[in-house]
Amino acid sequence: MARVGLTTERLVRAGAELADEVGFDQVTVSALARRFDVKVASLYSHVKNSQDLRTGIALLALEELADRGAAALAGRAGKDALTALANVYRDYAREHPGRYAAAQLKLSPEAAAASAGGRHARMTRAILRGYDLTEPDQTHAVRLLGSVFHGYVSLELGGGFSHSAPDSQETWSRVLDALDALLRNWPAPPTPSV
Repeated sequence: MARVGLTTERLVRAGAELADEVGFDQVTVSALARRFDVKVASLYSHVKNSQDLRTGIALLALEELADRGAAALAGRAGKDALTALANVYRDYAREHPGRYAAAQLKLSPEAAAASAGGRHARMTRAILRGYDLTEPDQTHAVRLLGSVFHGYVSLELGGGFSHSAPDSQETWSRVLDALDALLRNWPAPPTPSV
């Protein structure tokens, strides 16, 4: 295949597709060169190294997730918003397991600042406005939701719930019910002892 048409964006998108097929950990510049039937050296004018490629895939995944999340949240509040955003993460992980794994990549401070990560935090905080939480409880709740969403999805993708009843969809629904109840009845902070 000729090198004509290779761009950073095209390579990142092809890397994201490869991640979904073989797993994010298997994505390298060498693997991508084989996919395009070109020499590895011909890709270095577009990506510096495998870490640069993996960072590009992470940024793409975060952007895709943020776009889906924003669309799902439009016009929703409270439990409807909570469920919509949770389902965006779960559905994306099922459709794009490699990209979902990429979205968990620890980014450099510069890459993180340029990423859609801030959009994710703002969407979660928007949901929490429906529950009337103030700081620092709002930050605690953002961390809780992220932990539950990503923890559940990771365990489910790894087959952690596939060998027992009830069905994982039933559990997912109950988890979201429990999160909604918790957020509506958020505990008061402990009173400092004197």
